[in-house]
Amino acid sequence: MTPALTHCALHVRDLALSVAFYRDYCGLKVVGEHGDGPNDHAIWMSEEGRERDFVFVLLLGGKSHEQAREDLSHFGFALASRAAVDTIAERGRTAACLAWEPKDFPYPVGYRCALRDPDGFVIEFSYGQPLGPGA
Repeated sequence: MTPALTHCALHVRDLALSVAFYRDYCGLKVVGEHGDGPNDHAIWMSEEGRERDFVFVLLLGGKSHEQAREDLSHFGFALASRAAVDTIAERGRTAACLAWEPKDFPYPVGYRCALRDPDGFVIEFSYGQPLGPGA
């Protein structure tokens, strides 16, 4: 049997703030919720139509994620245009959560920027990678 990637889980300090971030910036929607206490309360989020393929799990009970500037660990979301990357960057700049200014990189990276979520995790938004919209 070949394993299938089904989810990624993150501990977060405030579920409501994190849900709002991933809904508003990444277009994810809540598709499930269970538990009721720290290290037990979880919210599952997914892209429309991918609820049975991959979910992003937010677990209550985290601490702030301190990621060094040179640490390129991140989650990546593809956008349909360069203009969409610029729009996300401007929204992040206004909300004081822009981590990486928009910039062109050689293939396969493309045009990208990144925001920090409420817990400090880096979330990349790109156009022109060989994955997702804009591929």
